[in-house]
Amino acid sequence: MENDVKLLKRLYEDFNARNIDSVLAMLTEDVMWANAMDGGYARGHDGIREYWTRQWSMVSPHVEPVDFRKVDDGSIFVEVIQTIRDLEGKLLQDQTHGLKDKTVGHIFRFNDGRVSRFDVQDIP
Repeated sequence: MENDVKLLKRLYEDFNARNIDSVLAMLTEDVMWANAMDGGYARGHDGIREYWTRQWSMVSPHVEPVDFRKVDDGSIFVEVIQTIRDLEGKLLQDQTHGLKDKTVGHIFRFNDGRVSRFDVQDIP
């Protein structure tokens, strides 16, 4: 689990820095990535690049991992504080997309040392 957690910490840092290519290098080519804005999944590197490029043209998300736990099925559950700002850095109000400031769970599955699936789970 230690190597997976190191990879995920780097993934979060690179996501927050908007370094798409570095994050994509940590993902399998056929990765399924939860689309938290619209629902469903972005698939593969091209789908994720398109999803994030569109998302980042509308809002500025920041995700801060606060806890990593191994799950019985081998996945890693990460508790994350998610902050969504507008492109000027102000906190959003009355947004129409699915992204909100809150604590959420991120679930990562791995294949050969890279992320193969990412899901989001609300934390009550």
